[in-house]
Amino acid sequence: MKLILSLSFMLVLSVASLTACNRADNAVVSSNGKDWLSYGNDYSSQRFTKADQINVDNVKDLTLAWKHSSSVVASYQATPIVQNGIMYFSLPFNHVAAVNAVTGEELWRYEHDRREDWKMCCGPQNRGVAVSNGKVYMGTVDARLIALEAKSGEKVWDIDVVEAAISREGQETLSKDDPNKLRKVTGGTGIGISMAPVVYKGKVYIGITGVGYGLHIDSPTVDAPLGAVIGVAGRFGRPGFLAAFDVDSGSRVWQFDTIPSEGWEGNFSQTTADGITLDRDIAAEKEDLAKYPDAASLGGGSAWSTPAIDTENDILYFGTGNPSPQMNDVSRPGDNLYTVSLVALDANTGELKWHYQQVPHDLWGYDLASPPVLFDYTNEAGKTVAAVGQASKTGWFYIHDRLTGKLLRKSDAFVPQKNMFAKATFEGETLYPGILGGSNWSPVSLDQGKQLAFVSGIHAPIKYTLHETAATETSPALRYVSSEPTADPSWGVLSAVDLTTGKIAWQSKTDQPLVGGSLATAGGLLFMGEGNGNFNAYNSETGEMLWQTKSGFGVNAPPISYMVDGVQYIAVASGGNWIMGFKQGDAMLVYKLASK
Repeated sequence: MKLILSLSFMLVLSVASLTACNRADNAVVSSNGKDWLSYGNDYSSQRFTKADQINVDNVKDLTLAWKHSSSVVASYQATPIVQNGIMYFSLPFNHVAAVNAVTGEELWRYEHDRREDWKMCCGPQNRGVAVSNGKVYMGTVDARLIALEAKSGEKVWDIDVVEAAISREGQETLSKDDPNKLRKVTGGTGIGISMAPVVYKGKVYIGITGVGYGLHIDSPTVDAPLGAVIGVAGRFGRPGFLAAFDVDSGSRVWQFDTIPSEGWEGNFSQTTADGITLDRDIAAEKEDLAKYPDAASLGGGSAWSTPAIDTENDILYFGTGNPSPQMNDVSRPGDNLYTVSLVALDANTGELKWHYQQVPHDLWGYDLASPPVLFDYTNEAGKTVAAVGQASKTGWFYIHDRLTGKLLRKSDAFVPQKNMFAKATFEGETLYPGILGGSNWSPVSLDQGKQLAFVSGIHAPIKYTLHETAATETSPALRYVSSEPTADPSWGVLSAVDLTTGKIAWQSKTDQPLVGGSLATAGGLLFMGEGNGNFNAYNSETGEMLWQTKSGFGVNAPPISYMVDGVQYIAVASGGNWIMGFKQGDAMLVYKLASK
């Protein structure tokens, strides 16, 4: 580990860290527009700031206050945390920096000693840290949970979140006859952690990714979107989980497996929970159930998104990924619980409260990747209900009763939809939204007062093709599915969803698919970045663009707001996204009004 310390700021940093150490965990319930205390700003994950110094009237005067260049050029998706004038953020490959939030001067840097033999599922990006109790917590691409001293960056503890990589995982385990064995890939089923942790009542919550087995085939050219995802047939994968760890010792308090050891098959649902008929041969699946008694041990169900927490009822909410093998259901009959679900747990014990499975027996990669958001929902009759919402890859925004999971409303589609839930064929079936979404991992922002949710969307037609190799004397025929972008036009769309009616209040189309998320403010603004480097501010009520600046790299991370000494700042990481082919870089950009 390498530490870079700026001695001139050590006294200030020490005092700030002591203050943070004495702060109660549940102080992140409300930030009052000053600090940005947690991944979603507070436990509701609304990504809304009460600060209104920057507003619709003066946003045109926004200018660059400072820029931090990390020299780590790779996909950059981090949400910075700001406490007491110090900004903490993770870099690609799990390095961490602490900087002066007013000047950008680096105070210390932690350099992660990554296990080189550990396969990364989905690239080197990390979505952020948690800061509490005088410590900085981070999950890593090599499946570790690390605690650092907030005042110095020194490592406090470092634990393995999973056991050593399972031998049946990885491209090397494929049969010699498998045509994918020699494909050039950038990812497989390597277990890792991409989500930002969240700290609550003495526990750090984190989940693992990479368990929905599939191979990520390299793009044909640099700065091009991911070439294809291959859903390899076979006995690969393992269950995912979300777990709680003690903030002081790192010991595991509880673990919720996203695949239950019993009952994984569910009810063999012929429709989705909201009534859409699925093309399933239920009789054949039930007959096959006995052939795969250990299907749950292979199951999948990554935990992609940082949980939201209802502090009044101690309920934690998170989304789960696709079942394993990805896009191939030969060895996994049944509904494949609890994959592709919004899950509610007791935050103290990890006990299941309820789950809502958006797509039973998923064949398309419709993970719940975007984080859930908590808010008070006012229906058309004027009744207010404590709700949890989730922007889906399927292209709808779902609103549930927070305590029961009952679906209260499903919005109108915020992206085009065609041929959804069609099975792959040898000729290929094109549908949208597909494996990219809809809404991918991008967190929504939400203005509860206006009853508007702001969703970053993707229109990207995907072709699902069925493949089969010929049987030989030594091996049977092998069937698998690939998903890859078509030559059809793709774009992004920023949508304001009216929570009361479910209608789309306004939309703004972008040239490229949107990945990164947004920030809503009490100043009537909505900030959002694009893959081409644009960073934009909109009137959140009308969708009118009021301000735009340009970065040299893709702006594919969620913006934040914070205040120091009465000055409001807007910060965003700019480092592109390798999956989408957006230019990668190393910049943390911070803006303020020119007169401040």
